[in-house]
Amino acid sequence: MSTDAPDTASTATSAGRLRPGVLARYAIGSLGTGGFSTLPGLVLTYYLTDSLGVAAIVAGLVITLAKVWDVVIDPVIGALSDHDLAQHGSRRRWMLVGGSLLPVFFALTFAVPPAVGPVAAAIWALVAFLLTATAFSLFQVPYIALPAELTAGYDERTRLLTWRVVVLTFAILLFGAGGPALRDALSDPAMGYLVMGIASGVVIGAGMIVATSVARRRPGGAGAGEGAAGAARSGTIRAHYAAAFAAVRRSAPFRALLTTYLLQALATGLMLAGAQYVATWVLHSQAAVTLLFVALIAPAIFAAPAWGALARRIGKERSFAVASALFALAALSILGLQWAPGDWVYLPVAIAGVAYAGMQSLPMAMLPDVISHDERANGPGRAGSFSGMWTAGETVGFALGAGILSLVLAMTGYVSSTAGTTVTQPAAAVTGIVVAFSVVPAALIAVSLATLARYRLRRHDIG
Repeated sequence: MSTDAPDTASTATSAGRLRPGVLARYAIGSLGTGGFSTLPGLVLTYYLTDSLGVAAIVAGLVITLAKVWDVVIDPVIGALSDHDLAQHGSRRRWMLVGGSLLPVFFALTFAVPPAVGPVAAAIWALVAFLLTATAFSLFQVPYIALPAELTAGYDERTRLLTWRVVVLTFAILLFGAGGPALRDALSDPAMGYLVMGIASGVVIGAGMIVATSVARRRPGGAGAGEGAAGAARSGTIRAHYAAAFAAVRRSAPFRALLTTYLLQALATGLMLAGAQYVATWVLHSQAAVTLLFVALIAPAIFAAPAWGALARRIGKERSFAVASALFALAALSILGLQWAPGDWVYLPVAIAGVAYAGMQSLPMAMLPDVISHDERANGPGRAGSFSGMWTAGETVGFALGAGILSLVLAMTGYVSSTAGTTVTQPAAAVTGIVVAFSVVPAALIAVSLATLARYRLRRHDIG
């Protein structure tokens, strides 16, 4: 298969605006991002603890180890992506490899035979999820690097990332609501998880493959950022990491933005992992997990363009702060579930959904600005180093979110079980679930606002 993709001229109109086809194909890639980020975070811990009998702390360890591996390889993939851009004029090759392999590994993650026992089940899930995470990173790292190369316009990047987040929020709704619904449609839990894994993996992979078509081939192939390719050419892991960490050290705006995004990924990852537990043990309804996702994501689909409009008016960084504060307040109000469980919770969740759209689109639109700012002083071709570290930071956040939830469950006496077994949770475990879903995420968002205040880039700094 050829790795050629559209060249520079084909991505934009004569007025400098990105063509609708480019916007659409890039956005469709978020079917992959949304599916992989949502479904394992939502159901994998619950699958291990409540279908396969894996202890909560071990289930958290499985997910955390897979994510740690992701963090280890992301900077290397970023350097390799920069090398491909310099040598071949496109980042498409690794994106195609990741998109092709992910459906297979994703299905295997949810194909654990129940009869193997908790220990073997944990090992199976760990290996399969490690492979899935590797395939995802091969796609995601160069995918995140593309906006800085697709357009140089400050507002046009916001437009590009706004439509990406519209698809991303739709994907979260599709997988967050549709995944558990597909699983529950079958009477056999093991078969339900397997069918869910196969169907979801195919959709995720298809979205990734479509997005590879915007990884344009630069005229002349080689020479697109030769200075950034040196580490990759050297072939040493140490050189790959040196290139990635050099990007972090020299860019104060990137450090501030990355830290903010990491903290927010931790908060949202914690809530994502906790949603199934809230539905089961607080709201006492398996259907509630679907309703929670509808309440969160449906408003976000419509809110993303509004956050883009606000960013054009008051700036991306100020709009990002507004969205973050709104999310923190909505999350904190959910603490009321401790005393009055009920359907009222869908209102603050919907408000959080409006804020979540801004928390996704705005930092992603700010990242290409950071890359462009760095290019002025250090030359082009290093976007992969930035996107590798960015993806690693996001992965750390989501991994630690699930890990913190598992730790809270273990500390509060959560009782794991196998499918079909009825258990009663202690009151302390139910309280831990509520606090992990409300107070802790709100506190993390509050801390992220302090790091966001250190982000100094403004429109006039980008040009």
